[in-house]
Amino acid sequence: MPRATVDRIEEDVAVLVVDGRQVTRALSTLPPGVREGDVVDLVTGTVDPEATETLRAEVRAAREQALRGKKPPSGDFDL
Repeated sequence: MPRATVDRIEEDVAVLVVDGRQVTRALSTLPPGVREGDVVDLVTGTVDPEATETLRAEVRAAREQALRGKKPPSGDFDL
């Protein structure tokens, strides 16, 4: 089943990742309320909630792993 991940939304255009390639699509052609990080089934034109949650869990786990063991920088800094 062909699926795409919504990488980002820029005004009325969505940037999707399909098979490792970035493609653009008019936001109006995607399901209403689609958000960055959603996985879209390209055949049915719907958001796949299970695949979306799985992807988000994988991203959270990767972020946590990347942050493990890293110490905050020393000294003063402003954000």
